[in-house]
Amino acid sequence: MSERGASWVDEALREHEEHTAAEHTAAVDQAAEHGAAEHGTGGRPGSPSDREQQVLDRIDRARRRRPRIREERITMSHGAGGKATHTLIEAVFLDAFRNPLLEPLEDAAQLQVGGARLALTTDSYVVSPLFFPGGNIGDLAVNGTVNDLAVSGATPLYLSAGFVLEEGFPVADLTTIVASMTAAAAAAGVQIVTGDTKVVERGKADGCYINTAGVGVVEHDLALGAATARPGDAVIVSGPVGDHGVTIMLARGELDIEADLASDTAPMNTMIAGLLAAVPGVRAMRDATRGGVATILNEVAVAAGVGVLVEEDQIPVRTQVRGAAELLGIDPMYVACEGRLVAIVDGEQADRALAALHAHALGEQAAVIGRITTDQPGIVLLRTAFGGTRIVDLLVGDPLPRIC
Repeated sequence: MSERGASWVDEALREHEEHTAAEHTAAVDQAAEHGAAEHGTGGRPGSPSDREQQVLDRIDRARRRRPRIREERITMSHGAGGKATHTLIEAVFLDAFRNPLLEPLEDAAQLQVGGARLALTTDSYVVSPLFFPGGNIGDLAVNGTVNDLAVSGATPLYLSAGFVLEEGFPVADLTTIVASMTAAAAAAGVQIVTGDTKVVERGKADGCYINTAGVGVVEHDLALGAATARPGDAVIVSGPVGDHGVTIMLARGELDIEADLASDTAPMNTMIAGLLAAVPGVRAMRDATRGGVATILNEVAVAAGVGVLVEEDQIPVRTQVRGAAELLGIDPMYVACEGRLVAIVDGEQADRALAALHAHALGEQAAVIGRITTDQPGIVLLRTAFGGTRIVDLLVGDPLPRIC
């Protein structure tokens, strides 16, 4: 299957049609041979529910095939957080670097150092434009790294900051970015303790790229991770989705769309600490960045071998985001956030989790949007506002590149 041209769903449907046609031919031949048609048992085999299950089974088999990159060169889709990114990570990086600490592919690695349990994460930021409503690349880098540590259950402590600067980049802009990083670090209660600077020739970069790494300490015994989700668990988002991605797209000025909208970039560590203190039944947490909520839920479904059923009416989306997304032909479920949490929580503790989130300014609009199920393991289903269901698959790439 081409990563560019077909999805797992497309491949599964095509395979299903071919398989069903072959089954139909075989059934007709068998009916003719044994005279079954006279007894009313001939014709197209399988009920509609059977055919639907066959499609879902083929989707699952397609997902479990060994990942392989078919492209000869890296494309933008490989950095967008969708199927192409997952294939790149699993087929190249995980295959080469495989070890027990890396294999969970969580937002931060869990390390045992002496008697301490630490979390380590790293991220690079190439957002375009560098300055946007609600923030800039500087506070985005700090907040993003703090959040990766926090969703792993760690208390963020120390960050590094590496800069790749293009010749000719205004010193005033760099000063503004660094000031934003300083303020964001202070707000999150972390320190930037080491760093690096490189300058490349004019035209060899896009002004400024930032790489950050973060270290935090894990002070509880919870084993958080996507693979721990269980049937009956609640799926919670901490607030409206899609703010950051749509804000970035509009800030590029490529579309004649205006909206009173700002990025949701923010450090979530204090909100998450309150959630963990109040709810022992938290199974997993992810910050919904590249690929949005839909990508996270697919990762949970596959890692835990469970189904996920999401209620479209329960997903909080700002009117401005929904309107802009409709004009762009984008589902807000796939649009990046930079200050939103997706949590998988014991279903019996969902109300307690909502109360803990609502007590924090960033979680005032938190909502339960779905449940973990035993149906269709590895598949995310969305119950639409019209009462039907549809599969929420991973995108190959991202309709909004370079949003972080």
